[in-house]
Amino acid sequence: MRNSSRGVVDPFIVMDVMEAARAAEAAGRHIIHMEVGQPGTAAPLGARQAAAKAMEEDALGYTVALGLPALRKRIAQLYGEWYNVDLNPERVIVTSGSSSAFLLAFTALFEAGDRVAIGAPGYPSYRQILKALSLEPVLIEARPENRLQPVARDLENLNAQGLMVASPANPTGTMLSKSAMSDLIGAAHESGTAFVSDEIYHGIEYEAKAVTALELTDDAYVINSFSKYFSMTGWRVGWMVVPEDHVRVIERLAQNMFICAPHISQVTALAAMECHEELDANMSVYRDNRRLILDGLPTAGFDKFAPPDGGFYAYVDVSDYTNDSRAFAAEILEKAGVAVTPGLDFDSKRGHQTLRLSYARSTDDIKEGLLRLQSFMATRR
Repeated sequence: MRNSSRGVVDPFIVMDVMEAARAAEAAGRHIIHMEVGQPGTAAPLGARQAAAKAMEEDALGYTVALGLPALRKRIAQLYGEWYNVDLNPERVIVTSGSSSAFLLAFTALFEAGDRVAIGAPGYPSYRQILKALSLEPVLIEARPENRLQPVARDLENLNAQGLMVASPANPTGTMLSKSAMSDLIGAAHESGTAFVSDEIYHGIEYEAKAVTALELTDDAYVINSFSKYFSMTGWRVGWMVVPEDHVRVIERLAQNMFICAPHISQVTALAAMECHEELDANMSVYRDNRRLILDGLPTAGFDKFAPPDGGFYAYVDVSDYTNDSRAFAAEILEKAGVAVTPGLDFDSKRGHQTLRLSYARSTDDIKEGLLRLQSFMATRR
């Protein structure tokens, strides 16, 4: 049977790493998972209890395509609590995770063949989704002096119809300041470029609050998810905020492409937003793990990375040790029993000299992982 050229996208390498780690565990080995970009915790207890109650009492059929009104209202309230932004709930669309929000945004904003600029290193699915939609990803090679974030002057002469930024970013954990975000939005608007902000790691910040694009403009698409801060990866529920005159466009697309986000996940997400004590406890773990990473990676010899402002990743330059990050990651898994992600997932040109390490798991796991990395590097040097 014939295949579409749109289906020819690169694999997500971290999934291959996860499979190799699973195979090692099946063979009886104890693997420390520092490859997985997800919390090690379940959805908050109060959220799971709400889900159990709903399954007993509700048929849990379709919801309207834009999402449960109560959830949309509560998400809008969050913008007041976190950013002092007065957001109309009508602009909030509940989605099946952030992934479906990317599909909706790219479909609504761009024509086939349009060019969309994204930073490199960056989340690999951006460029693969763009390719599958017959759009052209334009990679901005972000520089270390800019903490691997794009800056306004990077947009000069790009001739792009769209720009997507992420702050905190995957894989680096670095954030855009308000002035840097403002400059990017200004440059995009000046050139008629649609601005999309991926804010999926908001809530997981350490020394400063992340800036939402909505603090600076209403003329943007903002995408977020319950996967990270709210610890709900497998529930597949997220949201997007769009300009008021785009709501009906997104609604029609969502009706046809997804019908609605899972009803049970929306109920669970609404309850999760009130589980402050448990979410604060998760953040305490991330803070402890970040301190361990900032101290432990240099001890192992991995001292070339920008300290993460948010999220739960460190993106490490390992060019002193290898020119093949995929082989290096495989060696670390085999000899140290630690699963890490090759940078090739995030930067096809420079990722052969980088690794991403996640510190989202338990503190005991991060301590053990760092000890194993230090021992491995001591024998390798």
